[in-house]
Amino acid sequence: MAKQVFKKPEALKDNIYHYCPGCGHSIIHRLVAEVLGELGIREKTVGVPPAGCAVLAYNYFNVDMGEAPHGRAIAVATGLKRARPDLVVFTYQGDGDIAAIGTAETIHAANRGERLTSIFVNNGVYGMTGGQMAPTTLVGQTTTTTPFGREPLKEGYPLDLSQMVAVARGSVYIERTAVTSPKNVIKTKKAIKKAFQVQMDNLGFALVEILSQCPTNWKVSPVESCRHVEEEVVKSYPLGVIKDTTPKNK
Repeated sequence: MAKQVFKKPEALKDNIYHYCPGCGHSIIHRLVAEVLGELGIREKTVGVPPAGCAVLAYNYFNVDMGEAPHGRAIAVATGLKRARPDLVVFTYQGDGDIAAIGTAETIHAANRGERLTSIFVNNGVYGMTGGQMAPTTLVGQTTTTTPFGREPLKEGYPLDLSQMVAVARGSVYIERTAVTSPKNVIKTKKAIKKAFQVQMDNLGFALVEILSQCPTNWKVSPVESCRHVEEEVVKSYPLGVIKDTTPKNK
């Protein structure tokens, strides 16, 4: 009898994803689900997605899920974790959420060292509402609200939220990864797993920023969107560990 070496994680439901072809969300969902299973924490995990492309994440994760207004996922997650410190609580947020209306909640939660894990998906636009400029939109990038390209004197520079969070004293582990290739997917899974372990070890706030492709709003093919991340987006958002003060890395 052949040995099964690959299967759907228990932390994923059977529902078909609503995400556009080539979108990174579906890959990231699976990675989170795999990590929850490997760490044996599925039954005590609660996820909190806010508004945005991932607003329907509760249809896919086979764990208890909350729901939050736009930008307030970390505030809701903080309440859940403080009320039930025995739970493992994570937020799943896009850049138009966590780095815009949710900036204050994110930075202050990190500064307080809330025992949370945040998955931050950065695709450079407001994906769900039509591709408007987000805080992470690159200089020169065209969107529905910057048809001639983002200009720093008018719209400011791309916001590097991960670097801002890294300055907060209560943040313990911050890493930026991508899901544009098998190599990057493997690195992303390791980062997600470590971010959950930081919470399980009661060390402080952990965040993984994941550069994700958005072919629909970028108006390119899935292959071209991966190339765009690897050749252009990483210039403004370099991949790698931004902060790691876990005991063995101090």
